[in-house]
Amino acid sequence: RAMNMNSNATWFSRIVWLAFTAALLFAAPPTKAAEPIKIGFGMALTGPLAGFGKQALLGMKIWEEETNAKGGLLGRQVKLVSYDDQSNPSTIPGIYTKLMEVDKVDLILGGYATNMVAPTIPVAMQKKKTLIGLFALDANSEFHYDKYFSVLPTGPTPKTSFTEGVFQAAAKQNPKPTTLALAAEDAEFSRNACEGARENAKKYGMKIVYDKSYPPNTTDFTPIVRAVQAANADVVIICSYPLSSVGIVLAANEIGLKPKIFGGAMVGLQATVFKNKLGPKLNGIMNYETWVPSDKMLAPAADFFKKYQARAGAEGVDPLATIGRRCDLAKEV
Repeated sequence: RAMNMNSNATWFSRIVWLAFTAALLFAAPPTKAAEPIKIGFGMALTGPLAGFGKQALLGMKIWEEETNAKGGLLGRQVKLVSYDDQSNPSTIPGIYTKLMEVDKVDLILGGYATNMVAPTIPVAMQKKKTLIGLFALDANSEFHYDKYFSVLPTGPTPKTSFTEGVFQAAAKQNPKPTTLALAAEDAEFSRNACEGARENAKKYGMKIVYDKSYPPNTTDFTPIVRAVQAANADVVIICSYPLSSVGIVLAANEIGLKPKIFGGAMVGLQATVFKNKLGPKLNGIMNYETWVPSDKMLAPAADFFKKYQARAGAEGVDPLATIGRRCDLAKEV
């Protein structure tokens, strides 16, 4: 089942882009009109996040082309400068230092997603650069950086939003589930999502009977799933990134894990490549979604999606775009 967190995404993204443009207008030093506005970022083009990163990059390329064809932004052409972050947070400081010190970009964007954006914030803070994060779950909660903006349709309580739909569904069951097991990858996104799940457990009166994390480099998920199964919880919530999401789904199917509700905040299961890989093994999993198409919500982006889907095959990306419209929203401000 999908949890629709997209209701306010369009307006929120417009506001974020407006703030981003204002930062350029009032904070950037004077520049010759002929020089393009350089927008720099790292993006996952290889590694487990590549499916999402390639979507985002294609959407941003389309925005760049459309914007320049209409005369540019603020009277100047725009130029994207990007590097493959390899889905590896350790590459982030080097990439963004190069973007700002060598490439001399005017603006910076975060890559996809929480685990990549979180290490970007300290670099942006050091250089006093405005930063927009892409689908980063409360990445600024510890830094409180006043020049950071987030594109994420989760509302004012991001940590709890990723799993609240699970608890809402559980509350409607009769008899209501009373016990909860939590398993989280020991990384930024999963820690934040699991913290939100704990808050939801208190709110909905569920007892946590299992709550442990596992290393990001885990390859054998059978012991984790067996431990969760031994806890015999009514609801099992997993907070994970793509590789461990897939690994846990495979292990759960092999072992026969069958709680009343299973799922939660498993990144990766939204991507077509993983849906094709797992097929019917995904049946019965209740997970978050960030894009639930509707005629009303799709209408403002209809032309964009036509262009995106026409180019998706050649670019080797998922034609069902979910995150590629971040820069495209600029033309609507």
